[in-house]
Amino acid sequence: MRILLIEDNETLADATQEYFRQIGHPLDWTISVEQAERTLSWDDFDLLILDINLPGRSGYQLLQSLRSKGKTIPVLILTARAEIDDRVSALDLGADDYMVKPIDFRELAARCRALLRRERGEASNALICGNLVFDLATHQVTVNGELVELRLREVQLLELFLNNLDRVLTKEEIANRLYTFDEAHTPNAIEQTLTRLRRKLANSSLLIKTIRGLGYLGHIDD
Repeated sequence: MRILLIEDNETLADATQEYFRQIGHPLDWTISVEQAERTLSWDDFDLLILDINLPGRSGYQLLQSLRSKGKTIPVLILTARAEIDDRVSALDLGADDYMVKPIDFRELAARCRALLRRERGEASNALICGNLVFDLATHQVTVNGELVELRLREVQLLELFLNNLDRVLTKEEIANRLYTFDEAHTPNAIEQTLTRLRRKLANSSLLIKTIRGLGYLGHIDD
């Protein structure tokens, strides 16, 4: 799950980014609608967390613009505005959820997971792929009922493949999904993470194939 936060409170943005980093979800941050639009024009995200009161144009205007263009990306409004009229306006404009500050980060993360489950048509946090079960909330992975210990980057990579089965992912696309703008990574970091993940999941139904010259493809072997 890769998230874009549009928030002009630096303290809150830093804390939110750090919390999501700790639980394995890359989160990038912009302070204005204009910055967010530039970012969205060249990068992909799974979900937006959007404040309403922003410098320049409001979060309402960004939300309205996205929906008028047919963009269906889930949007969670995170704001200090607690009035019912504000909630109704945001939801009618196309927001998928609405939270009032101050917040508990655990609830924010749970709501983000719920929005993605809804978008993907999933009933629970458990992704079941053959003999492999991946819990989106706890990041617990089991193969044939046995717990598999994975590092944080390995968990992120596994989630990416499970959400994109039978689709080729380029190395650049994987890097964009695993790392935020300000996270440095070496050219071989993805290959090293992939090698470890393949080894740990050798007995699972998930096959991660190298498609020469293109990238990698996750496939469930029935």
